[in-house]
Amino acid sequence: MSPGPPAGPAPVDGAGLPIPARALAIGAHPDDVEFGCGATLAKWAAAGCVVHHLVCTDGSKGSWDPAQDTAELVALRQVEQRDAAKALGATGEVAFLGWPDGELDSGVRQRWQVAYWVRAWRPDVVLGHDPWKRYRLHPDHRHAGHLAVEGVVAARDPHFFPEQALPHHRPAALLLFEADEPDHVEPVSEEDVAGKLAALECHRSQLRSTMHVEVGTPEADAQLAAWRARERDRLAEAGALAGIPLGEAFKAITDL
Repeated sequence: MSPGPPAGPAPVDGAGLPIPARALAIGAHPDDVEFGCGATLAKWAAAGCVVHHLVCTDGSKGSWDPAQDTAELVALRQVEQRDAAKALGATGEVAFLGWPDGELDSGVRQRWQVAYWVRAWRPDVVLGHDPWKRYRLHPDHRHAGHLAVEGVVAARDPHFFPEQALPHHRPAALLLFEADEPDHVEPVSEEDVAGKLAALECHRSQLRSTMHVEVGTPEADAQLAAWRARERDRLAEAGALAGIPLGEAFKAITDL
């Protein structure tokens, strides 16, 4: 008997998770959370979810200006991240691990830190970078993704890091953004999209390098409008995976 046709792509779930009581989003740099899952967090925050942010690096290399004072940039990016969390409607905390930008590792010390915050904040859902994304250029994204996965593993089991003196905690779900093979799409509304864009625009130090907006030039308004349109198009493409208008795509892991 000849084999049947090759299997098609795995179905993508677009129903959305139940609104969690608490969520923790882990990003490599300030602004990564907003890019990866900002509309989802805006939706959940509006429904009463307590949203926490954990940023792994100090963002000190996030400038194209060779004369940029990096200490000033670190301080500025912390302010921008807190403003972005507020723009999403997040009522939780924002914590910074402070590892040098571009030098993050996914070692035991960093895993200890992530597990600590998972245990302290006790999220129902953790969101982070997919560490297995192919051809990823930035090592911080890969390491931050491994830390999200491995930090959850350490936080759930009581014999990891008992010196933390915090009860172990097992989240119900882990959502990995930037995935090559997403199997879950969180549906979002136009209002959620507006919250995501407003949060991203709080990261004003990144307008030039990340959003390609030359602030202070006659072209800035048009460039900002074009960037907003590109972001919305990405959400429409993600939604189309599940047959819905707008969404954010993830690899969902619920067997934790």
